[in-house]
Amino acid sequence: MTSRISHTSIDAKNAYAQSVWWADVLGLSEDPDDPNEPGHEECMIMSADRSLQVLFIEVPEGKTVKNRIHFDLRPTDLTQAGEIDRLLGLGATEVADHRRDGAGWMTLADPEGNEFCILLSDDERAAFLARVDAAS
Repeated sequence: MTSRISHTSIDAKNAYAQSVWWADVLGLSEDPDDPNEPGHEECMIMSADRSLQVLFIEVPEGKTVKNRIHFDLRPTDLTQAGEIDRLLGLGATEVADHRRDGAGWMTLADPEGNEFCILLSDDERAAFLARVDAAS
């Protein structure tokens, strides 16, 4: 017997604002039958097929320490650098740069301080692995 993840829940100071921000980052949308609105304590965003769902839940306490779980995002339409620039433009902040020699990741934080990482795109990852293979 196994379980499957129904959705990912994230504590938030402002569930609506976080749902709007992350929907823009991930290309997700709200449920048209249950739209998110300012003041809602729970706001869900999801993929078109509903296979990916993220629920933001308002909580009274703020974030005080490093996340125990986070998203690792792989750009689909941009390079890693392009995606980092896009997200910084949306209001993300830089936490730590772990990029070295054409590999690695950048840790960013969303508007409420939740950390997430931007990885290489699939094309960049394949090119990096090809260089590694050629060098060995």
